[in-house]
Amino acid sequence: MTTEQAEQSIAPRADFAEESSVEIVVDSFARTPDLRLKQLMTSLVEHVHAFVKDVEPTEEEWQRAVDFLTDVGHMCDDTRQEFVLLSDVLGVSMLVDAINHRKSAGATESTVLGPFHMVDSPRRELGANISLDHNGEPCVFAGQVRSSDGSPLPGALVDVWQANGDGYYDVQQPGVQPGLNLRGLFTADAHGRFWLRTVVPRYYPIPDDGPVGKLLAATDRHPNRPAHIHVIAEADGHTPLTTHLFVEGSPYLDSDAVFGVRQSLVRPVTTVDDPLRAEEYNVANPFRLIEFEIVLDPLTERHSHAN
Repeated sequence: MTTEQAEQSIAPRADFAEESSVEIVVDSFARTPDLRLKQLMTSLVEHVHAFVKDVEPTEEEWQRAVDFLTDVGHMCDDTRQEFVLLSDVLGVSMLVDAINHRKSAGATESTVLGPFHMVDSPRRELGANISLDHNGEPCVFAGQVRSSDGSPLPGALVDVWQANGDGYYDVQQPGVQPGLNLRGLFTADAHGRFWLRTVVPRYYPIPDDGPVGKLLAATDRHPNRPAHIHVIAEADGHTPLTTHLFVEGSPYLDSDAVFGVRQSLVRPVTTVDDPLRAEEYNVANPFRLIEFEIVLDPLTERHSHAN
């Protein structure tokens, strides 16, 4: 039997009706060869149709929803990802992160990548100053990368990026900030230790001049994120980690616009008065210090296949 004959032998599709909408649309994906895609599309149809039946939008409201998503797409460019922002403020990014990064009790918790990891961080030597515009209070950011069994991970890669003292990333201010400002890729030493010079990060609003900002305003939500430093840590034989270091005492720790704060990731900025440590970090004494230990889980079978 040819494909055309097989299609002709299929019973006519029933008329579309509110009561049978899910069954009819799900049936249209019955021959999807990719079983995972079939599962995703089936679940999507079931949930979207349930939502529509629950809230019963008017045609005008549905068109406004379509227009909103269209505006979100129009707002995206090489340095702005409005769909990531939408996913973030709806808590979907953090939910996907939580599902995909279930860790052992001792491992460092993960959090969202964020929309500003737009360029590759330049490789820098340990102790380098990533603050090229010197905008902010100088500090040292230091720590150690370890496995969950406590052993150090020599040669681990630590990718760092953050906003400056005014709360802006370099990609937000081309021509104002130097390119690749406050970004660096570091290789931990033989003891898994890393250290660099930077500035104390400042809290800041996510970009709110687009449709996602209008959504936040319409729902009486602020767009602010507490002060943080982004980190991606990787080591051979271990699951890569995307996380933040959050600054203790920063505004908005209890109301992060993208739900990214985990209390285990909050660290103080301390003042250190120790000439020997200042010499080690090549800074004047006393100095400001943020310390952050990073604990990675060994690769699981699931993550080894995913990578």
